[in-house]
Amino acid sequence: MSTAQPTFDDVWRLFQETDRLIKELSVSQKETDHKFQETDHKFQETDHKFQETDHKFQETDHKFQETDRKFQETDRLFKEQAAETKRLEKLFVSQWGRLMESLVEGDLVNILKRRGIAVRDTSTRLKGSNPPGDNYEFDILAHNGEKLVVVEVKTTLKPKSVEQFIRRLDKFKAWLPRYAHNRIHGAVAYLTADAGAETMAESRGLFVIRATGDSASIINAEEFHPRGW
Repeated sequence: MSTAQPTFDDVWRLFQETDRLIKELSVSQKETDHKFQETDHKFQETDHKFQETDHKFQETDHKFQETDRKFQETDRLFKEQAAETKRLEKLFVSQWGRLMESLVEGDLVNILKRRGIAVRDTSTRLKGSNPPGDNYEFDILAHNGEKLVVVEVKTTLKPKSVEQFIRRLDKFKAWLPRYAHNRIHGAVAYLTADAGAETMAESRGLFVIRATGDSASIINAEEFHPRGW
């Protein structure tokens, strides 16, 4: 059985078909290259945007750091100002307290004598401590060898101050045994009072001394009898 040989026309058609396929592949390759180029361009644009975003983040971080530095500086200045204010307040309270003590002490002998307690002299700022570790301080002492009046001076008298003073009077003779044989009376002196603290002090048996202007006076009722310790 014989096989037919391809004619020239057959070979020419095959050549043309092959050429067409090659051209189509070339066009397809060009389209693919173009798409790759477009994709690469988009990647480059995206990378550029990422770089811009990173730059903006760096700028934002720098601004946050600068803001934090300013906050820290402001906080430092506030703390310094608060410390200075506290120092000045403490100095004012201390100086004002000494002025109050001086004012009350100046009239104390006379106003106590008018209430039947003939004190001879006064002393201020009695401080000390005991072996258990108790520290104590009493503003003014008025004494005559038999009786002793212990005065607590407050710019503003509060109920809490009265309670604390009475607790300290309860320990007075234990802290200061040299006064064990004296009869102790308590007194609170003040410029202003809160929440009826002056009435509370009188009900607890304390002399109540109010500083007014350049003098001081006992405001307890005439029939008042002070508590003794």
